[in-house]
Amino acid sequence: MPPLGVNGVRMTVNTGITPAQTLWNLRSAYNVAALNCLNPEHADILVGYKKFLTGNKKALAAANKAVDGEYRKRFGNEWIRPREAYMTQVYNYFAYPATVAKFCDAALIMARESMLVKPTELQSFAERNLAFLDGVFNQFFLTYEQYLADAAAWDQKYAPKAVTAPVILPDAAAAAPAPVTSPEPATVTTPR
Repeated sequence: MPPLGVNGVRMTVNTGITPAQTLWNLRSAYNVAALNCLNPEHADILVGYKKFLTGNKKALAAANKAVDGEYRKRFGNEWIRPREAYMTQVYNYFAYPATVAKFCDAALIMARESMLVKPTELQSFAERNLAFLDGVFNQFFLTYEQYLADAAAWDQKYAPKAVTAPVILPDAAAAAPAPVTSPEPATVTTPR
C-alpha cells in the first residue's frame, strides 16, 4: 500500500509527476481498462480508447517523447531500464485485482468524457481524469486501512488472549553441572 506523504496525500505512482507523464499515465490507465473491462456494460471503454488513440496521436507521441527526454535527463544513457520499471508499476497499479470493478466503472465515465474532448483540452482532461481514476485506489486504501484498524480493535477486545505457561527455572545448585573429575592414574606395581 502506498504510504501517505507528509502532506497527507498518498504517494501513488501518479504523485508528483510531470504533465507529460500525467498524460502518458492516463493513456496507460486507459489501456489497462480497454484490456480488462470487458463486461458488456463497459463496451464504451474500448470504443473510447480507440478514438482517444487516433484523435490524439500527435499529442500522445509528443508526451511519450517528452517522457523519454525526462528519463534521459535523470538517468543518462541508462534511462530505459528505470522508465520501463516505472511503467510496469503504473500498469500493475491500474490492474490491481481488488479494484478492478470500481476501476472499470470509473474508466467508463472517463471514456465517455474522452470522446468529447478537444485536442486543446487534452492536458486538463488528463490531469482531471488521472486524479479521478486514482481516487478509486485511494478509496480502496482508506477502506483497507479502516478494515485493518477495525480488525485490530476487535482482536484487542474479543480475541482470546494467549496463555503462556510459566517458566520455572531450576535452582542454581540443581542446574549446575556435576564437577568433572579426572580419574587418578593407575599405579602399576611390580613384584620384587
